[in-house]
Amino acid sequence: MVLEVALIDVTAGQEDAFAAAYQEARQQIEQAEGSRSIRMTAGIETPTRFVLMVEWDSVEAHNAFRASDAFGTWRGLIGPHFANPPHVEHFTDI
Repeated sequence: MVLEVALIDVTAGQEDAFAAAYQEARQQIEQAEGSRSIRMTAGIETPTRFVLMVEWDSVEAHNAFRASDAFGTWRGLIGPHFANPPHVEHFTDI
């Protein structure tokens, strides 16, 4: 299992619209082969910052999702709210 962590900064004033878009888009990841769980958190000190955490079976499963049409739908819904491209990394338990 790997954990995808994405640091997402949204354009100021679009926080609620981003959160609503995420609620619609999350099913794209929930239904993806190899996804185990998805969670989005909102910043307290920096309300324009969100952290996405997705558990995947493997990095390859995440990459397969990124190559799919579902990723295009996902990104099309949430992407318009990005202030800049998200910073994404993968982690494993120790």
